[in-house]
Amino acid sequence: MALNYKSAGVDIEAGYKSVELIKKYVGETMRPEVLGGLGGFSGAFSLAKIKDMKDPVLLSGTDGVGTKIKLAFVLDKHDTIGIDCVAMCVNDVACAGGEPLFFLDYIACGKNEPEKIAQIVKGVAEGCKMSDAALIGGETAEHPGLMPEDEYDLAGFAVGVVDKDDMIDGSTIAAGDVLIGVASSGVHSNGFSLVRKIFDMSKESLETYYDELGTTLGEALLAPTRIYVKMMKEIKIAGVKVKGCSHITGGGFYENIPRMLPEGKRAVINKDSYEVPALFKLMQEKGQIEEQMMYNTYNMGLGMVLAVNPEDVDKTIAAITASGEKPYIVGSVEDGEKGVTLC
Repeated sequence: MALNYKSAGVDIEAGYKSVELIKKYVGETMRPEVLGGLGGFSGAFSLAKIKDMKDPVLLSGTDGVGTKIKLAFVLDKHDTIGIDCVAMCVNDVACAGGEPLFFLDYIACGKNEPEKIAQIVKGVAEGCKMSDAALIGGETAEHPGLMPEDEYDLAGFAVGVVDKDDMIDGSTIAAGDVLIGVASSGVHSNGFSLVRKIFDMSKESLETYYDELGTTLGEALLAPTRIYVKMMKEIKIAGVKVKGCSHITGGGFYENIPRMLPEGKRAVINKDSYEVPALFKLMQEKGQIEEQMMYNTYNMGLGMVLAVNPEDVDKTIAAITASGEKPYIVGSVEDGEKGVTLC
């Protein structure tokens, strides 16, 4: 028998079909700056608008969704994992005060199943719409023999822009500044290697309903990462200059909150200032995990923490609420060794 690419495990026709299936989702994310359609060798994006900025700075963020993807395999639910991928990238751009402009995704799979690829990209497009970013390109790579046929991995990157004067870099954070936490939607996309040790990852286990969660375990864990882009835009429109911003990802409070602080400033957070969601309490109890490890691994119910001037607190809270997010005053900044104190 003559060898061909299909017999080697790569189906070119499946690739064409998946591109056709995703076109409508990609089309929904377009911005006026996008030049050309899907299918070119590169995505083109006009920078004409940036000419109006005094000192434009490009921002970028890249990430994947880690082992959260394993839950999508077990539950055969692939339409929200793309939101996570976008969120992990665009939230980092928003953290610096930037507006995401465009996004590209990369899917590596053992076998290209066009309908499954379309579901993944549907989620990516949804995340792009939520952050006003255009999905201007991507790649689906079939890796027969390298990955199991029914598995895939997903990563992506975002490019954004900010006027240098509007950048959030933490340099002006001072003692007395107020820390505002913004609610997360759950575990987001970090710490799933530990989650998978706490809970049995069988379909039956993930489809178990928990009264305290008000949903099944799988639904609670797969809840997509919140996207805070519109919230940050709303705060800016309200006239507030955010002084520091931390996206609470892998490393939890202990690693991420100090990233926004200048030397000689310490964040003090009151753990009782908000209700830690039931999912984290369940994980801590079931896994017998020490409290410090929980705060060192997970967002514990806060997806972002902002530092603002005391006089801007009311305006910031109002803007966050108007954007559909839930804010809490969680602490303040003090003079001291750079780091975070939980009390």
